Parts: sequence; structure tokens; C-alpha cells
Amino acid sequence: MKKRYIIMIIIAIVIIVAVASGLVYNLLQEKGKEYEIEEVKQYNYFLLKQNNFYGVIDKKGNTIIPAQYSEIKIPNPEKAVFVCYQGENTQVLNERKEPILTEYNQINPIRLKNISSDLMYEKSVLTYGKDGKKGLISLAGKEIAKPVYDEIESLPYKEGALIVKQNGKSGIINIKGNSLVETKYDEVKVDEYYTEEEGYRYAGYIVLQKTQEGYRYGYINHKGKEILPAEYNEMTRVTGIYDNDSAYLICAKNGQYGLMKKEETILNHEYQSIQYDEANGVFVVEKSRKYGIVNKEGEEIVPAKYNEIDITGIYFYAKNEQGTTVYHSNGTQANIDANIAILNTDNEKYKIRIDNTEGTKYGVINKEGKQLIEEKYNYIEYLYDNYFIVSDENGKLGVLDDKGRTKVETNHDSLQKIQDTDLLQATLGESQITEIYNKTMEKICEMPNATIVAEEYIKIYNEEEEKYFNKDGKELKNTEVYSSNKLFVAKKHDKYGFVDKNGNVVVDYQYDKAYEFNKYGVATVKKDERWGAINEQGQEIVAPSYEIKDQTEPSFIGKYYQVTYGFGEIYYTDDAK
Repeated sequence: MKKRYIIMIIIAIVIIVAVASGLVYNLLQEKGKEYEIEEVKQYNYFLLKQNNFYGVIDKKGNTIIPAQYSEIKIPNPEKAVFVCYQGENTQVLNERKEPILTEYNQINPIRLKNISSDLMYEKSVLTYGKDGKKGLISLAGKEIAKPVYDEIESLPYKEGALIVKQNGKSGIINIKGNSLVETKYDEVKVDEYYTEEEGYRYAGYIVLQKTQEGYRYGYINHKGKEILPAEYNEMTRVTGIYDNDSAYLICAKNGQYGLMKKEETILNHEYQSIQYDEANGVFVVEKSRKYGIVNKEGEEIVPAKYNEIDITGIYFYAKNEQGTTVYHSNGTQANIDANIAILNTDNEKYKIRIDNTEGTKYGVINKEGKQLIEEKYNYIEYLYDNYFIVSDENGKLGVLDDKGRTKVETNHDSLQKIQDTDLLQATLGESQITEIYNKTMEKICEMPNATIVAEEYIKIYNEEEEKYFNKDGKELKNTEVYSSNKLFVAKKHDKYGFVDKNGNVVVDYQYDKAYEFNKYGVATVKKDERWGAINEQGQEIVAPSYEIKDQTEPSFIGKYYQVTYGFGEIYYTDDAK
């Protein structure tokens, strides 16, 4: 009996180990499919161009690779991996000009597509070639994917995901080499789902399969799981529904549209069209040439019996031969004039009321319906707190509070919030004056022909002066803004120089224009219409001798100035001397 017990225990242990191993394997598989991109914390290397040849400099302006190549690509500016091209010859060099990754041939970075940035390549991987096929390696030379693919390219919009092709078929792998979409489709594209917080991280894949009847579409989610097989005539993700794990998909079969959520059918394929209204979270559907509205659960809240449905604000205006019926967003009929529209704002206390009886006029009401601002404006937009941007019949802009009182005169050509702040920037057209207002609508700055830059602080400047403000509207000194700098721009008798933190003159007032030191320890100066640069000790790296056109504030690293060309790509040069 004891032996039997021992055998049973051994079998149980084997089963437990096998199950555990399977779980671990599945966990590792899922982990390998997680979305990942390489982050760049600092720029250490930059492209150098001289006399139409390319090299590399570091962040101090030292030459790392002489400008002697027809092309150089720096896939990751934080790391010393430089792909250098000379005719048909390609070699990869490090910061000591030594060849690296020599065990691989035909090495190339992977150019990103539909991504606007000066980081133009996948930052952690390279392709290489062998026997007419392509594989994938890390920048350190570790093989990530064996050379079995005919092509490897980046997937438009979605960094970290790569399109691979084999025998005329396409699939997706990630930068770890793990398969997300099998290489069996005629085409794969990203569904373009995007959020401010995560970018395209949770975007899935629409796959296409060519058949005798034409293309058929299917769907694979961001984790690589097939949600819908490739059997639909058309397919579009509803990108306005922000659900990272459950994609809403409008699909067509035999010319009839339906709505799917994951594998679940929300609407059967019996509609001629389906369109999503993001503001109210509903779908306008067309069936037998009549229109209705359904919610995200697929429930009909306005019957499909109308010739036309317009959605303006929180009301649906359903029209047929009998006239217009107005519905609330929940589908109940509204006792409201069909010429009136109500728009929600970001503040539940206020609503925009539009009267279309005689022309289109905007006003403001509170949530109880009490009139706050009379309907006499051509346009009104909620700003923040109790403020509204209004436009008069001449198209001029101003700001009113919720009692209709003027806070910023209605005589401006533009009015808008400064990004990530509660400050307002305004422009007066004829005088070309730019104004800044704080959160309480107090004017804190005005400057003619000015440019505003919003970073950690707000900078407003023109050819004559520049001012700084924090995001609350408090004016800052340049010593506060550039607190880590050793020297600061100062102006005297229309000439510019540099002083230390105590105001002591280190560089005499001799320049026609000067800019604060950049993060590479270089300040740009201008004299007699030519540009130069000085270092943090106040010494001229290069005397003003560059004729640089089309740049109001050239940026230098050492003696080289920056040039931006095509899709945000940059290089540094001294060719304008």
C-alpha cells in the first residue's frame, strides 16, 4: 500500500510541475508580447554635415566621426552606434571610430513611418541581411530575429511594432522578435486607436486577406489575439470610444454594416451605414434609407424612421415629412423649439445655447436653464472657471464672465489658452501686439510682433526684448528660468552682453543680439548681421561670422549650428561661414 501512495504522490508532483511549467511558459509568452519602446533620456551624438559629407559630433561639439561619408544614420542619439555609408559600402562604427557588429552584413536602421520627431528610427534594433533574407539585432549585436524575412519595416504610427514579409505574406513582430500577427496576411495595418496618455500603445491590427471575391478583413488586438476572422468586406475601429481592451468595430458583410465589440455582436449586419457621435456616445444608423440612433449597448433609442438626423450639442433633431422631432441624448422626446440647440461645456454649471431662429446666435445658460449671456454673439466657447470666449458680428474676439461682463475687450483677432496653463494669449491685428492675460483676466504683458513659446515656463519675445512667466502668470527673471547657467544675457544702450548671477559683467555689451545659454553650454550671439557662439566662460567659440538665413535664433553645439530639414530631422554644420 505504501508503494502505491508513493507512486500517486510522484504522479501528482509531475502533474503540478507540468501545469506550473505551462503557466510560466504562457506568462513568458504574454510578457514577450507587451508593448515596449526604447526611451532616450539624453542626446549624446548628432549628425554633422560639411561640404555635403556627413560625420558625427558629441554634445560638446567634438568631432567623433569626421565628415567623410555620403550618409550616416544614428538610430539612437544616446548610444555610440553609427551606421556609415560610402557608396555601396556600409560599416557600423563606435565612438572610437572602431568597426562594430562586424559579424553581420547589410545592417540598416528601421525608419519610423508617420511619426513626427527628430528621432527617426527604431531606437533599439537594426536589420541585417543574410542569403537574401533579413533578420533583427539589437544595437549591442544580440540576434533578436533570425534572417528569415524578405522585408522588415516599421508599422506606420506604432513604434515598436514591425511589419515582416515572407513569401508575399505579411505579419507583425515586436522589437523583441515576438510574433504578434502571423505572417499569413496580404496586408496588415494599425487601427489608429490613440489616447493622449498612451499614444498608440493599445492600437490593434486590421488584417486583409485577398480572396476570389475581393479583400476580406479581420481584427487582431494589441496583444496579438485574433478577435474577428478575415471574413468581412470592410472594417473600421471606432477610435472615439476610449476603451483600451475592447475595440468597437464597424464591419460590413455583403454590403450590410454591423457593430462588434470584441467577439460580441452589438448590431447585426443589417444597416446601410453606421456613424459614431463621440460627444453623446451614440451611433447614427441607416436602415432601408431611414435613420435612427442606437446606444453603445446596441439599444435603439431613436427609431430608424426619419429621413435625416442632425446632432447638435445634447439634442438629436430627427426630420421627416411631418416635421422635426427633438430628442434628448437618452432617446426621450424633448419639449424644445427645433430652432434651439444646447451644447454641454467642460463645466457642468454652464451650457452654450444656440438660437437658429433668425441667423445663428450664441448665448450661455446655467444647468437650470437660466439665461446668463444673451444670444447675440456669432460664437461662444467655454474657457475655464466662469469665463467664455465670444465672437461678435465682425469676427472680433473677447472674454466675458458668467454675468455677461466684459473681462477682455472684444477687439482681438485671436484668443486662446497657452498650452498646459490657464494663461490666455491674445493678438490685436492692426497693431500686431500680442498680449498675455492671467487666470483672473488681468493683462500681465503686451509686446509687438512677439512670439510665445510654452515649455516649463512661458517665453514671449521679439527682436528687442524677451520676458518670462511661470504657468501661474508670475514674471520671472532670466536668472530664475536658467538657474543652472553661469552667465545670463543682459542689455545696455541697445547692446547685449553677459553677466554672472550677481550682475557682474563678464562679456562686454558688444552684440546686436544675444540668447541665453542652451543645455549644451553654448550661447548664440549676433553682430553686424552675422552669427557666432560663446562658451560658459564667456569666450567666443566662433566669432560672429555665419550668414544664417531663415533662422531667428540659431542653436549651436560648439562651433556648429543646427539645421532642421524634412520631417523634423536635424544636422549640425559650419557651412555658412
